[in-house]
Amino acid sequence: MEVGNVLLFPWTAASGIGRAGTAARAARAPVSVARAVAIVKAAAGAAGVVRGVAVPGPGSPPRAVRWLVAAGLCAAAALPAGAGAATVAVAAPADPYRAITVATWGGPYEESQLRAYFAPFTERTGIRIETERYAGGLEELRRQVKAGDIAWNLVDMTMADNRAACRQGLLEPLDHSQLHPAPDGTPAAGDFIDGALTECGVAQIVHSMVAGYNRNAFPGERPTRIGDLFDLQRFPGKRALHRGPEANLEWALRSYGVPRQDLYQLLSTKRGLRLAFARLDRIRDQVVWWTSMDQPVQMLISGEAVFASQYNGRLFDAAAVQGHPIEIIWDGQIYELGTWGIPRGTRRRDDVLEFLRFATGTHPLAEQARYIAYGPARRSSMKLVSTHAETGVDMRPHLPTSPANFRTAIRKDTEWYASLYDRIKSRFDAWLAE
Repeated sequence: MEVGNVLLFPWTAASGIGRAGTAARAARAPVSVARAVAIVKAAAGAAGVVRGVAVPGPGSPPRAVRWLVAAGLCAAAALPAGAGAATVAVAAPADPYRAITVATWGGPYEESQLRAYFAPFTERTGIRIETERYAGGLEELRRQVKAGDIAWNLVDMTMADNRAACRQGLLEPLDHSQLHPAPDGTPAAGDFIDGALTECGVAQIVHSMVAGYNRNAFPGERPTRIGDLFDLQRFPGKRALHRGPEANLEWALRSYGVPRQDLYQLLSTKRGLRLAFARLDRIRDQVVWWTSMDQPVQMLISGEAVFASQYNGRLFDAAAVQGHPIEIIWDGQIYELGTWGIPRGTRRRDDVLEFLRFATGTHPLAEQARYIAYGPARRSSMKLVSTHAETGVDMRPHLPTSPANFRTAIRKDTEWYASLYDRIKSRFDAWLAE
């Protein structure tokens, strides 16, 4: 049923959030108008209450269709159990070509963004969010800015990359006073956790690089410390590690017993780097290097590797949501802030700022923690974190900032990486080539 620019379709709680998630994921693939209608009908059809679906008009691009459907499904999934038949209204874009492009990381993480703030933002404003896969680093951002051909309107970056990009003039400065206050009126500057607001960035999550392992690989004694990653005698098998210096160097020094607070000072010296690479040499023949975020979990599941480095949220998704026998080693977790940055010279700046204000609000950040085990970067959001949307698992013990998980955590020194990354990366690449 169509009323003005409103897309209406029915939903029943009987179909459940799991079905909403499946349909929403399906909706993210390129679809025709007819396919979009079929997705909605399939999601709501179990109760036989489909009364009509309105679709974008002729000439609307496929992404306009899929994001309209995804927005509607995510809004519908929030209906309480037992609500029976219900009708959900989703605002259709007045301009089907009004969109911003967000560079982000894909996988379960991007799925959490879709459900927590991409689709709700589209529903509220009519501005579509289109995504492009990003795997970290500054090479592509540097190329776009230098060429004056900015394809990305917003980039979801590590804090280290955000600081480095800001220093290199690749990002726009941000006015944090424009961000929404907390529900109790606390200004954003007082509500975000320490270090979350920088000259060119605003953080949204706390995430950690951790080591995980397949429980089936170790039926007896199981690894509990990050030093076990380097112990081939007690814990044999392939290690899937990120092809870069991050985490590998810190963990190598921690395996010697170097205090957490001294890691980066020691890594700033030739002796520290020599020690770190000597430790990595011990497992080098048993390392499978990964470059894509999708690889580590697949390697653990397939048995190609018994250990893997990976962001904690993806390992949580593989274990708690997908049911794979994967365990996280919280010892030595390296935590950092995920941070939004606006490429210098980007178009649609006003639309980007509108999205940034919405997505970094208290409730959207708390909502994201219902889908993936990353902590929100606002204090007011932390108070609202509850259970996983699909499994009902209490999310608080699975966050990097949980007291039990945080006891031996390493704070990633983003200033150190911003200042020395290119030099350290060159040294790491030279070691790989030896």
